[in-house]
Amino acid sequence: MMEGPPDDTSICPVAVTEETKHKHEFASDQAVTFISSIDPAELQKCVFAESLMRVSEDGRDVGRFNVNVEFTCRLQQPCMLVHAQSQGATGGFPFGITVTAYLTAELEVLEEDYYEYLKLETHTVEKRCHMVQQDGQMKVNKVTTVEGDVTEESVSYPMSTLRGLVSEGSHFLLMRLIALRRKVPEHMVFISLDQQLKIIRTIFNDLGLKQLEVGSDVLEVFGVQRIVAEKKPITWQCYFLDDGHLVSQMQVGSPVTMRLLQLPSTTDKALGLKKNPLVWEEDMQLHSNFLDRKEVLQADHASYLRQHPEIRALMSDFLQFLLLRKPDDVIVFAKEYFLNFASCSPPETKMSMHPL
Repeated sequence: MMEGPPDDTSICPVAVTEETKHKHEFASDQAVTFISSIDPAELQKCVFAESLMRVSEDGRDVGRFNVNVEFTCRLQQPCMLVHAQSQGATGGFPFGITVTAYLTAELEVLEEDYYEYLKLETHTVEKRCHMVQQDGQMKVNKVTTVEGDVTEESVSYPMSTLRGLVSEGSHFLLMRLIALRRKVPEHMVFISLDQQLKIIRTIFNDLGLKQLEVGSDVLEVFGVQRIVAEKKPITWQCYFLDDGHLVSQMQVGSPVTMRLLQLPSTTDKALGLKKNPLVWEEDMQLHSNFLDRKEVLQADHASYLRQHPEIRALMSDFLQFLLLRKPDDVIVFAKEYFLNFASCSPPETKMSMHPL
């Protein structure tokens, strides 16, 4: 549920061997029936973005949680895109989790990326897990990096063994659908994957209705409990508005609660305009992508300048002329200055400046 630090929430896939086949868990008929009964109109109601704050027991802001669901296409196949981020600190050390998942209308994973990091004093722990459905198999590649040591594992699941799988990405959409119906069927048991790389049960229970304070309002919300049946079960309790927006989420035993501090406006809910704040400097994956892209652009720009030394001479002459004249209207001055060069250019080299 992306609430606690990475070590408490990471989930990675497991290979199905002859040994594990005998211990394999299966989703209940009620769970399978639920996902097979999902209506397109329900999915439409789940398309929105939301943002919650991570709040400590003494009321301090200790991080943020964002999730967005939208319609998209993957390999020309219509699907749902779920993107979620959780950032904060545990024991004074920053951590972050990012999940991007492409799902079918029945919540089957087409492709999913999971990334998490924990920045310690001397090093950073990183975990990446990529799942993709190909040729009737769920192919998985997991990479863990600790103090420069990289551990990589590649495994594969037959899709026939994963019916009713709840992944890190798909559970966000599943919870919204349950909240919209305001009812959790009895024996709602799905399967998921634990940290020991075994298929285990994930159980959903109905917590009923209660009153919660959101900003200056007291609202009736619907509660859903999710229990991940590991050796030491992990339990989350979540409360939703009747439109599927998450109001509160907590992991039982954790001192941190995720809370919605402000109700989404009617316009945002109707048009899906609410945006997640993008703090790329605090997201190690986004920051790394930014630095990589920056280096590529710098190298490309430097190469182009080397191939066209006339650019530096042209700009130098323009700046010198500009500083000598010191015009009041720099835009008009620049237009007249460069207009002389345009008349010398062959027609086929002139560039259209009209927007696409």
